[in-house]
Amino acid sequence: MGPAPVGGGRGRRGGEEVAVPPVEFTSYYGRPIVKAPVWRWDIPAYLFTGGLAAGSSLLAVGGQVTGRPVLRRAGRLVALGAVGASAVFLVHDLGRPERFHHMLRVAKVTSPMSVGTWILAVFGPAAGVAAVAEAASWLPSRGVWRLARGVLPPVGRGAGWVAAVTAPALATYTGVLLANTAVPSWHEAYPELPVVFAGSALASGAGVGLLAAPVGQAGPARRLAVAGAALELVGAHRVETRLGLLSEPYRVGVAGRLLRAGRALTAVGVVGALLGRRSRVVSAVSGAALVAASVATRFGIFHGGVASARDPKYTVVPQRERLARRAAGG
Repeated sequence: MGPAPVGGGRGRRGGEEVAVPPVEFTSYYGRPIVKAPVWRWDIPAYLFTGGLAAGSSLLAVGGQVTGRPVLRRAGRLVALGAVGASAVFLVHDLGRPERFHHMLRVAKVTSPMSVGTWILAVFGPAAGVAAVAEAASWLPSRGVWRLARGVLPPVGRGAGWVAAVTAPALATYTGVLLANTAVPSWHEAYPELPVVFAGSALASGAGVGLLAAPVGQAGPARRLAVAGAALELVGAHRVETRLGLLSEPYRVGVAGRLLRAGRALTAVGVVGALLGRRSRVVSAVSGAALVAASVATRFGIFHGGVASARDPKYTVVPQRERLARRAAGG
């Protein structure tokens, strides 16, 4: 005779009673089924600075088109500083600077990492030229400097447009990059992550404008803040509600606290942007809140994905649910 049945439900196979043990979401030797990312703090920092650079370049073009020199200057300088910081964080993660150069030897449209490398290679120099053009007014008005003083502004305007056209790709490709991994809560959120990152980039760029510009010149920054916050909040809400079990890592632990803080700071920033039309202090506080919200959102998304890779249930349960749906449909 076979062993006495133990565990949960019972069934019959060939007249013999079969025991089904209770489900335990573990893997061999207690190791996760999906290997958690080995990325450290520099990658979420890279996600933030890339978005900040993209949003700031769009702010700069807005200031350029509407004749607001303070917005234009702040956007260009912050875009250059942020994309420079992005390069530092990326090279730090890669370990050796030449690895970034080696990635430029190939262009593979099916690889988000390859596409992102080329986006940075186009955006970075354009942002640099646009920022350098801001020094034109400081140059002497005689000799060779006079020629540079006349040439830099139009060159800067062209470079600013190149950076702004590249900015949407820079803002969103990192969301595609995360969703292209096997990390459960990133992979399943592939429609939402680019939207969240685009909104976060716009909101952080708006924050730069609200911090830098007098209230009379901050109109485009306020409109950018509203558009960015709407995209970010809608996308983040879907991430935290649409994915079923895979939404859980975004609601609990470090990720949950960071994303809740991000939502609160975004709300404060938008309200301050709308109500602070005549107050320089309120406008600056709302700008700082929007930038801080972008930091919290990027780090929250990062920690949520890492948490989902470390717990086997976020791999096993969705797989079983998909198999059950296929069996029911077949």
